[in-house]
Amino acid sequence: MATTSRAARTRNAKLSPGGTGLRPDVNGGPRERWTALAFIAPALLGFVVFYFWPTLRGIYLSFTRFDVFNAPVFVGLDNYREVFSDATFWNAMKVTVEYVLINIVTQTVLALLLAVLLHRLTRSILVRSIVVLPYLISNVVVALVFYWMLDAQIGITNQVLGWLGLDAVPFFGDQNWAIPTIALVNTWRHLGYTALLLFAGMLMIPGDVYEAGRVDGASEWKMFWRITLPLLRPILALVLVITVIGSFQAFDTVAVTTSGGPADATRVIQYYIFDLAFQRYRFGYASAVSVVLFLILAVVAFVQLRLMRADESDVA
Repeated sequence: MATTSRAARTRNAKLSPGGTGLRPDVNGGPRERWTALAFIAPALLGFVVFYFWPTLRGIYLSFTRFDVFNAPVFVGLDNYREVFSDATFWNAMKVTVEYVLINIVTQTVLALLLAVLLHRLTRSILVRSIVVLPYLISNVVVALVFYWMLDAQIGITNQVLGWLGLDAVPFFGDQNWAIPTIALVNTWRHLGYTALLLFAGMLMIPGDVYEAGRVDGASEWKMFWRITLPLLRPILALVLVITVIGSFQAFDTVAVTTSGGPADATRVIQYYIFDLAFQRYRFGYASAVSVVLFLILAVVAFVQLRLMRADESDVA
């Protein structure tokens, strides 16, 4: 009797909650697992070859003195001690933080405004395609075009300033103008992409929430602050993490326009790493700076996600 009861319980456990059939095997059979692995394998191979292994190799080299021409020599924590006493490193971090602040503030505010306009006024695919076009242009091409447009001698921008009776501005040649100029150039390129990410987040907000707001007599401005922003918080947190990390990796525009000048005013941390590795052949020390930057970005991303409660959503 007990054996029969256990068999019945086993049979019932295999049935679906409605008792109408067998519960599906969520893990799949061996064939399904091998099929899944076959699809994952190319991406996994690329990740291991181009990300995981270079990361491990870089961490190892950060503990060595290595110049490509000779075998790495283990030096322990010497490179990391040098990082914390390196005035050029700290200047590069200061310049990078200045660039990040200008880029993130302007890009986020303008992208939010553009996303709201797309969401409230038009959802045309053509308009969205036009908005994202600058992001599809190579960063080097964008930098070269703006470098010509903002040139102090022949740039069209300074020619317009001359017609207005204003003095020419050396946008890329002045220490006070160089970083803001580079930040705004990159803001222009990434603005549409960031706006589309925020726009996608706004599409997930239920429309009846806005209808309720209109019934209560809320203006568009109040609905933006009381409805859109709070419900957009998880997406906004993700976008901020992506843009902050991307801003810390600024390199192309600096390399094409100023090469870190004038007087190290635009020597961002990525350009400093490039200079150490490929111009001074100090690959070990450059790897140590890269590891320090990686740790800083990991902490910044973690703090951002925690402060903005990115794992919580107010959308019911």
